[in-house]
Amino acid sequence: MYDKNTIFIIGDAKAPQNNPITKKYNQYFLAMVVAQTDGKIIDVECSATVDITKRFVQSLFIGRNMDDPSIVEDISQRYFGSSQKALIVAFNDALKKYQAITALPN
Repeated sequence: MYDKNTIFIIGDAKAPQNNPITKKYNQYFLAMVVAQTDGKIIDVECSATVDITKRFVQSLFIGRNMDDPSIVEDISQRYFGSSQKALIVAFNDALKKYQAITALPN
């Protein structure tokens, strides 16, 4: 399903205590399939409890580059779920992992 040059990364964060995500998963996860060669985000899934949230989160990421500085800005300006801060933290965690992986010599 995914090309050989893709990598799988998970970023995680704590969700607010009053969030259903915390009750169901204990934490917020952002799973990403990324092209290792150019950083293009191929697929995304998150630990949301409502399907429309998952689809909206996908629309924020898919087709963009991991290093795109406007991703966090878009989350802040467009995503107003109670897990907004957790989504930003999870993305930043995934970004750090991506940068560490791609910095390794092949």
